[in-house]
Amino acid sequence: MKDKTEILDTFDNPNTERDYWIKHIAPEFTSLCPVTGQPDFATITLEYIPDKICVELKSYKFYLNSYRNDGIYFESVTNNILDDLVKVTEPRKMIVTAEFNVRGGISSIVKVEYSKQK
Repeated sequence: MKDKTEILDTFDNPNTERDYWIKHIAPEFTSLCPVTGQPDFATITLEYIPDKICVELKSYKFYLNSYRNDGIYFESVTNNILDDLVKVTEPRKMIVTAEFNVRGGISSIVKVEYSKQK
């Protein structure tokens, strides 16, 4: 699989002297169920305290869209998103929450967190 981090662009944090939260909500995330091949739909919420770098939104949108044809479990895709964003932005703190639509009568929410070691 291609390194998806290559899709992500960044820019310098304009306020490195303070902690502040950035929250991006992407309500149209799609991937494929690795068992059935059917589409899975989710809202992905990214929350982070940047350190030196912020993620650029257009590239983030394209990054999320790159999962559209990937057969991947909810847990894996949510952890992949966190790992890739941490790798690229090296934030002070980051949370990715994936709220998947109901499938088979069950809704699923996967939440993963990262905190920089001090």
